[in-house]
Formats: sequence, structure tokens, C-alpha cells
Amino acid sequence: MPGFRGPLRAEKFAGGQSNPTFRIEAESGTYVLRRKPPGKLLKSAHAVDREFRVMTALRGTEVPVADPLHLCEDDDVIGSMFYLMSYKSGRVFWDPALPELQREERATVYDEMNRVLAALHSVDVEAVGLSDFGKPGSYFARQVSRWGRQYRDSETGAIPDMDALIAWVEANVPDDDGRVALVHGDFRIDNLIFAPDAPKIIAVVDWELSTLGHPFSDLAYQCMQWRLPHDGLFRGLDGVDRAALGLPTEEAYVALYCERMGLSGIDDWTFCLAFSFFRLAAILQGVKKRALDGNASNPERALEMGTLVPELARMGGRLIGSGG
Repeated sequence: MPGFRGPLRAEKFAGGQSNPTFRIEAESGTYVLRRKPPGKLLKSAHAVDREFRVMTALRGTEVPVADPLHLCEDDDVIGSMFYLMSYKSGRVFWDPALPELQREERATVYDEMNRVLAALHSVDVEAVGLSDFGKPGSYFARQVSRWGRQYRDSETGAIPDMDALIAWVEANVPDDDGRVALVHGDFRIDNLIFAPDAPKIIAVVDWELSTLGHPFSDLAYQCMQWRLPHDGLFRGLDGVDRAALGLPTEEAYVALYCERMGLSGIDDWTFCLAFSFFRLAAILQGVKKRALDGNASNPERALEMGTLVPELARMGGRLIGSGG
């Protein structure tokens, strides 16, 4: 890598359950390394080369990313494919209630998240060279099939609520409306790095699940945050006095997104949310399976996250039972 000078020291970040991530301290500066985990992996998972490609394409757009510096596709160097990117010094908010901020600051953070999400979905994928980054059309149908298959491949025991949720999303996939955008796939507050002294996002991170897809999937995935409990591992906003804290409602957040995107509303919102619960449950089941197989980035945390699968399935079931 041009300009790189050692010696170097690597320290693993505690967060993240998929691709192990390290802070690299070297004589020439500070970097971040993302690698595939070792061991047997599910097909198409942990695609660090796709992360590197999408970050490279987004440089110079309204979507802030760390600078991608070098991709190594030779597994023999450290045992798996990896890439290096620039280190962004800023703030990561792990609790969406934003207890570390003043009341008047919280709304500006949510407005910035909304702005960047709309900017992401407005990227001209052909202009940035990502027109072949995913299959066009029928996104929800393909994703339901993919994550249903991934869930079955990593299943470790029967969860009747999950079986029922899978059956419902399979039976209720909406007709394709032709919307295609670059989607992040894991757009949530703790995958955003904010400037140290301003409500401005300086990098969106963790692009492993990015693809060409339906933009409402990203929006619904983030809006699960309003429905997940605040206590425990979920770190959601359910049960939080959002008005007292100065946080927007889910309805206001969706309305602001629609205003930015020139939309009158979101069709099939119940399906989009139910799909998000199903998909997250399938992802966490894969995290649990990797831990049991000895391939997890953080085994103890991975097993802990795996315990959330039944609750996510129950929440998805309540959602479809109530119609939203």
C-alpha cells in the first residue's frame, strides 16, 4: 500500500459479529482492517470484497464513507481475504435514545441519519459503476428465499414462531413496484460514525450486506428500532418516552424520508417491517451457528445475540397479527 510504513500493532474491535475488524497502528498512521472470519462459511456471506467495491464507488458522493485503501484477495497472507481503510475518528452512538446528548441535539442526529439514508437511495448506481452490484427487480422475493434458506442452513432447533413468520412473509411478498436503489442492508445508528463535535455523519460503515435492492427495506430495518425494547441486548426505543427526550416518532421519521424522496407514502409497510424482523432473526441465527461452529468474531457475544431469535420471531408474529 503506497505510503505504508511499519512496524504495526493490531487491536481487535469488540463490536461486530460478522467480519472481524481491527484497528491498525503503524508508523505511517492509523488504519482499519476488515477480514473474512476463518473456517467454513455460508455461501455468499462475509463478502469483504463487495464492501471494498461499494465504498470505492461511493467516494465523492453525498454518502460519507471511510477511504478504501487496499484489498488483498490472497487468503495466504493472513488466512483470509481482507482490506484496509482509513480510520475515522468520531462518535458512535450505541443507544438510540442518545442519553449522552442534550434534548435539543437528539432531533438533529435523527435528521442527519434520515438525510444520509435518502442520499444513499438517491445514488445513481450506473454513474458510480454499481449497475451490476445486484440483480434488478423482485428484491423482496429473492431476499425472502435467500434468508429463509440461510436460516434453515443455520437452524439449531425448532422455533414455531419463526416457522410461522417465514410462512407469512413467503405468502405475502408484494408485487415488484420497480424501485431499485443501492441499499446498505444494516443501516442503524451504531453503524454510523458522527463528527466529534457536530451532528454530521462522517462515515457509514459495515457494508457487508449492501446490494441493489428495494429502498424501503433499509427504511423498515431502521424503523424496527422504534419497536424493539430498550432494555437488554436490543437497544431499541420501545418503552422510552420519546417526546420527553426530543426523539421523533416512527411516523415522523418515515414522513421526513418520504418528503426527501418525493413520495406520498409507503405501500406494504406491514410487510416491510415483518420482513425486517424475519431477516434480522435469520442473520442472528447465522451468528449463533458460527459461534457454535467456532467461527464467530466474538463467540460469547454471538451466543448472546443468538438468544434473541425467538423474541424477534414473536415480535414479527405480533406485528402481522395486528396488521402493523
